[in-house]
Amino acid sequence: MTLACSRDRLQPTLLPEAEGPPVDWRASAGYVDYETAVAEMEAHVARMATGDAPERVWLLEHPPVYTAGTSAKESDLLDARFPVHRTGRGGQFTYHGPGQRVAYVMLDLTRRRRDARAYVCALESWLIGSLADFGVTGERREARVGVWVKRPDKPCGPAGEIAEDKIAAIGVRLRQWISFHGVALNVAPDLSHFTGITPCGVRDRHLGVTSLADLGVAADMAEVDATLRRRFAESFGPVAVS
Repeated sequence: MTLACSRDRLQPTLLPEAEGPPVDWRASAGYVDYETAVAEMEAHVARMATGDAPERVWLLEHPPVYTAGTSAKESDLLDARFPVHRTGRGGQFTYHGPGQRVAYVMLDLTRRRRDARAYVCALESWLIGSLADFGVTGERREARVGVWVKRPDKPCGPAGEIAEDKIAAIGVRLRQWISFHGVALNVAPDLSHFTGITPCGVRDRHLGVTSLADLGVAADMAEVDATLRRRFAESFGPVAVS
């Protein structure tokens, strides 16, 4: 879902408006095949729609894969060196792989607020708060969904714009106001793997991709998970680890 809006003016949280069970928090060890993960996520969302499953956040890593959202352009697939999957999430081409923490976020927005812009804003705020705990200043941009960091150490844009790199991507879908797909935070992936695509359709030379490791932050996945869990509760409400 690609949204260009004044998200800075939206409330950065999307807490439940009514009492209910905590969000099920799940983290998978090892790598989870992309098609397997999507099938399991779809099945869980279907059970949520009938009231037979709780809200869930599922953390995992994928083997290297390129995924194409509903707005993806074939011209943005530059080198199909990894499997390519077309998916129902919003957005364009992105890369998933080892060293990147993917969080599939399955929430019932009817419990919270039926507002797609507010949901994206809350996801960005969650990631920005998590990055702050590692000393990284993440920012949102009106015309670019995701979380960005300024890179004054890199060449400026043609009009003197400060270089910026994306450190976290967001691609979501809503079905019956239940969210799925989610976010991807670059912890320590191989950044050269992003060169096989035009990430999120962004072609400006002063806009790139970065990671915690690229910024000099040595954080393992367990530390990242703990921070994501704590910050998620601030933005979305209590969780229960399964």
